[in-house]
Amino acid sequence: MNALILIAEDEPQICEILDAYLVREGFRTVRAGDGRTALDLHLALKPDLILLDVTMPRLDGWEVLAEVRRRGDTAVIMITALDQDIDRLQGLRIGADDYVVKPFNPVEVVARSKAVLRRVGQSGAGRMLRVDRVAIDLDSHVVRIEGNDAARPLPLTLTEFRLLAHMARTPTKAFTRSELVDACLPGSDALERTVDSHISNLRKKLEEAGAPGMLSGVRGIGYRLAAL
Repeated sequence: MNALILIAEDEPQICEILDAYLVREGFRTVRAGDGRTALDLHLALKPDLILLDVTMPRLDGWEVLAEVRRRGDTAVIMITALDQDIDRLQGLRIGADDYVVKPFNPVEVVARSKAVLRRVGQSGAGRMLRVDRVAIDLDSHVVRIEGNDAARPLPLTLTEFRLLAHMARTPTKAFTRSELVDACLPGSDALERTVDSHISNLRKKLEEAGAPGMLSGVRGIGYRLAAL
Protein backbone atom coordinates (compact mmCIF):
# COMPACT_ATOMS: atom_id res chain seq x y z
CA MET A 1 0.00 0.00 0.00
CA ASN A 2 1.28 3.46 -0.89
CA ALA A 3 2.42 5.75 1.90
CA LEU A 4 -0.16 7.86 3.71
CA ILE A 5 0.82 11.51 4.12
CA LEU A 6 -0.91 13.83 6.58
CA ILE A 7 -0.94 17.44 5.34
CA ALA A 8 -1.26 19.71 8.38
CA GLU A 9 -1.72 23.17 6.88
CA ASP A 10 -4.29 25.89 7.65
CA GLU A 11 -4.06 27.67 4.27
CA PRO A 12 -6.57 25.88 1.97
CA GLN A 13 -4.84 26.87 -1.27
CA ILE A 14 -1.47 25.49 -0.15
CA CYS A 15 -3.17 22.36 1.13
CA GLU A 16 -4.92 21.83 -2.22
CA ILE A 17 -1.68 22.23 -4.17
CA LEU A 18 0.27 19.82 -1.99
CA ASP A 19 -2.56 17.31 -2.07
CA ALA A 20 -2.79 17.42 -5.87
CA TYR A 21 0.95 16.92 -6.40
CA LEU A 22 1.19 14.10 -3.84
CA VAL A 23 -1.83 12.23 -5.19
CA ARG A 24 -0.43 12.56 -8.72
CA GLU A 25 2.71 10.78 -7.46
CA GLY A 26 0.63 7.93 -6.06
CA PHE A 27 0.53 8.87 -2.38
CA ARG A 28 -2.54 8.65 -0.19
CA THR A 29 -3.34 11.88 1.63
CA VAL A 30 -5.39 13.23 4.51
CA ARG A 31 -5.69 16.87 5.58
CA ALA A 32 -5.83 18.77 8.85
CA GLY A 33 -6.47 22.51 9.15
CA ASP A 34 -5.29 22.89 12.75
CA GLY A 35 -2.87 21.31 15.17
CA ARG A 36 -5.44 19.51 17.32
CA THR A 37 -7.03 17.84 14.29
CA ALA A 38 -3.57 16.88 13.06
CA LEU A 39 -2.83 15.06 16.32
CA ASP A 40 -6.22 13.33 16.28
CA LEU A 41 -5.64 12.11 12.72
CA HIS A 42 -2.10 11.04 13.56
CA LEU A 43 -3.39 8.91 16.42
CA ALA A 44 -6.25 7.42 14.41
CA LEU A 45 -4.61 6.84 11.03
CA LYS A 46 -0.89 6.44 11.83
CA PRO A 47 0.39 8.22 8.69
CA ASP A 48 3.83 7.44 7.30
CA LEU A 49 4.75 11.12 6.99
CA ILE A 50 3.43 14.47 8.23
CA LEU A 51 3.88 17.71 6.29
CA LEU A 52 3.57 20.07 9.22
CA ASP A 53 3.02 23.82 9.06
CA VAL A 54 4.41 25.80 12.00
CA THR A 55 1.77 28.53 12.34
CA MET A 56 -1.55 26.74 12.80
CA PRO A 57 -4.57 27.46 15.04
CA ARG A 58 -5.33 25.57 18.26
CA LEU A 59 -1.86 23.98 18.48
CA ASP A 60 1.16 25.26 16.56
CA GLY A 61 3.58 23.06 14.64
CA TRP A 62 6.17 22.93 17.44
CA GLU A 63 3.57 21.62 19.89
CA VAL A 64 2.33 19.07 17.38
CA LEU A 65 5.88 17.92 16.60
CA ALA A 66 6.73 17.50 20.29
CA GLU A 67 3.63 15.34 20.85
CA VAL A 68 4.27 13.27 17.71
CA ARG A 69 7.80 12.60 18.95
CA ARG A 70 6.47 11.65 22.37
CA ARG A 71 4.24 9.07 20.68
CA GLY A 72 6.87 7.58 18.41
CA ASP A 73 8.93 8.02 15.26
CA THR A 74 6.57 9.21 12.51
CA ALA A 75 8.53 11.07 9.84
CA VAL A 76 7.90 14.84 9.87
CA ILE A 77 8.77 17.60 7.39
CA MET A 78 8.23 21.11 8.77
CA ILE A 79 6.73 23.65 6.35
CA THR A 80 6.85 27.29 7.37
CA ALA A 81 7.33 30.88 6.26
CA LEU A 82 9.93 31.35 8.99
CA ASP A 83 13.39 31.20 7.48
CA GLN A 84 15.69 32.23 10.33
CA ASP A 85 18.30 29.66 11.27
CA ILE A 86 17.03 29.54 14.85
CA ASP A 87 13.60 28.37 13.70
CA ARG A 88 15.11 25.68 11.54
CA LEU A 89 17.32 24.53 14.39
CA GLN A 90 14.37 24.40 16.76
CA GLY A 91 12.54 22.05 14.42
CA LEU A 92 15.54 19.79 13.99
CA ARG A 93 16.27 19.85 17.71
CA ILE A 94 12.77 18.68 18.57
CA GLY A 95 13.05 15.95 15.98
CA ALA A 96 11.92 17.04 12.49
CA ASP A 97 13.30 14.98 9.60
CA ASP A 98 13.45 17.88 7.15
CA TYR A 99 12.46 21.52 6.74
CA VAL A 100 10.94 23.46 3.82
CA VAL A 101 10.50 27.25 3.73
CA LYS A 102 7.57 29.03 2.04
CA PRO A 103 7.25 29.97 -0.72
CA PHE A 104 8.26 26.57 -2.02
CA ASN A 105 8.06 24.55 -5.20
CA PRO A 106 5.59 21.69 -4.62
CA VAL A 107 7.78 19.46 -6.78
CA GLU A 108 10.56 19.95 -4.24
CA VAL A 109 8.22 19.04 -1.37
CA VAL A 110 7.26 15.81 -3.15
CA ALA A 111 10.92 15.01 -3.77
CA ARG A 112 11.82 15.63 -0.13
CA SER A 113 8.87 13.52 0.99
CA LYS A 114 10.11 10.62 -1.12
CA ALA A 115 13.64 11.05 0.24
CA VAL A 116 12.49 11.03 3.87
CA LEU A 117 10.28 7.99 3.30
CA ARG A 118 13.18 6.16 1.68
CA ARG A 119 15.39 7.06 4.60
CA VAL A 120 12.99 5.63 7.16
CA GLY A 121 12.32 2.59 4.96
CA GLN A 122 8.57 3.03 4.45
CA SER A 123 7.16 -0.04 2.75
CA GLY A 124 4.31 -2.52 2.93
CA ALA A 125 6.39 -4.62 5.31
CA GLY A 126 6.76 -1.78 7.83
CA ARG A 127 8.99 1.20 8.39
CA MET A 128 12.64 0.35 8.83
CA LEU A 129 15.82 2.25 9.59
CA ARG A 130 19.17 0.66 8.77
CA VAL A 131 22.65 1.74 9.75
CA ASP A 132 25.10 -0.82 8.39
CA ARG A 133 24.02 -4.14 9.96
CA VAL A 134 21.69 -2.63 12.56
CA ALA A 135 18.03 -2.88 11.49
CA ILE A 136 15.43 -0.88 13.43
CA ASP A 137 11.75 -1.70 12.92
CA LEU A 138 9.87 1.46 13.89
CA ASP A 139 6.47 -0.23 13.91
CA SER A 140 7.28 -3.26 16.06
CA HIS A 141 10.02 -1.50 18.10
CA VAL A 142 12.43 -4.36 17.38
CA VAL A 143 16.16 -3.99 16.72
CA ARG A 144 18.26 -6.75 15.15
CA ILE A 145 21.84 -7.10 13.96
CA GLU A 146 21.62 -8.38 10.39
CA GLY A 147 24.03 -11.07 9.23
CA ASN A 148 24.30 -12.47 12.73
CA ASP A 149 23.52 -16.21 12.72
CA ALA A 150 22.20 -15.96 16.24
CA ALA A 151 20.31 -12.76 15.59
CA ARG A 152 17.67 -12.04 18.18
CA PRO A 153 15.76 -8.88 19.04
CA LEU A 154 17.81 -6.65 21.31
CA PRO A 155 16.16 -6.26 24.74
CA LEU A 156 16.02 -2.48 24.66
CA THR A 157 14.01 -0.25 26.95
CA LEU A 158 11.67 2.26 25.31
CA THR A 159 14.10 5.11 25.97
CA GLU A 160 17.03 3.13 24.56
CA PHE A 161 14.99 2.35 21.45
CA ARG A 162 14.04 6.00 21.01
CA LEU A 163 17.65 7.11 21.35
CA LEU A 164 18.86 4.57 18.80
CA ALA A 165 16.08 5.32 16.30
CA HIS A 166 16.49 9.08 16.65
CA MET A 167 20.23 8.98 16.00
CA ALA A 168 19.80 6.45 13.18
CA ARG A 169 17.81 8.99 11.16
CA THR A 170 20.98 11.07 10.76
CA PRO A 171 23.84 8.74 11.72
CA THR A 172 26.60 11.21 10.91
CA LYS A 173 25.18 13.94 13.16
CA ALA A 174 26.70 14.69 16.57
CA PHE A 175 23.79 15.07 19.00
CA THR A 176 24.01 17.15 22.15
CA ARG A 177 22.61 15.70 25.35
CA SER A 178 19.91 18.37 25.45
CA GLU A 179 18.81 17.44 21.91
CA LEU A 180 18.49 13.81 22.93
CA VAL A 181 16.52 14.70 26.06
CA ASP A 182 14.10 16.87 24.04
CA ALA A 183 13.61 14.27 21.31
CA CYS A 184 13.58 11.04 23.32
CA LEU A 185 12.47 12.01 26.83
CA PRO A 186 9.93 14.78 26.12
CA GLY A 187 7.78 15.97 28.97
CA SER A 188 10.05 14.38 31.57
CA ASP A 189 12.23 15.96 34.22
CA ALA A 190 15.27 14.02 33.02
CA LEU A 191 18.62 15.73 33.41
CA GLU A 192 21.15 15.73 30.61
CA ARG A 193 23.40 13.34 32.53
CA THR A 194 20.54 10.81 32.46
CA VAL A 195 21.28 10.41 28.75
CA ASP A 196 24.78 9.21 29.61
CA SER A 197 23.35 6.29 31.58
CA HIS A 198 20.92 5.30 28.79
CA ILE A 199 23.63 5.60 26.12
CA SER A 200 26.02 3.49 28.22
CA ASN A 201 23.42 0.72 28.55
CA LEU A 202 22.54 0.92 24.86
CA ARG A 203 26.20 0.74 23.82
CA LYS A 204 26.74 -2.33 26.00
CA LYS A 205 23.72 -4.12 24.52
CA LEU A 206 24.85 -3.36 20.96
CA GLU A 207 28.35 -4.63 21.70
CA GLU A 208 27.04 -7.85 23.25
CA ALA A 209 24.85 -8.41 20.17
CA GLY A 210 27.81 -8.12 17.81
CA ALA A 211 27.76 -4.44 16.89
CA PRO A 212 30.78 -2.90 18.67
CA GLY A 213 31.72 0.71 18.01
CA MET A 214 28.23 1.80 16.97
CA LEU A 215 27.99 4.58 19.55
CA SER A 216 30.78 7.06 20.08
CA GLY A 217 31.16 10.09 22.30
CA VAL A 218 31.93 13.45 20.72
CA ARG A 219 34.02 15.57 23.06
CA GLY A 220 32.33 18.76 24.14
CA ILE A 221 29.08 17.88 22.31
CA GLY A 222 27.50 14.53 23.06
CA TYR A 223 27.10 11.39 21.01
CA ARG A 224 27.11 10.12 17.44
CA LEU A 225 25.83 6.88 15.97
CA ALA A 226 28.93 5.65 14.17
CA ALA A 227 29.24 3.27 11.24
CA LEU A 228 30.49 -0.25 11.90
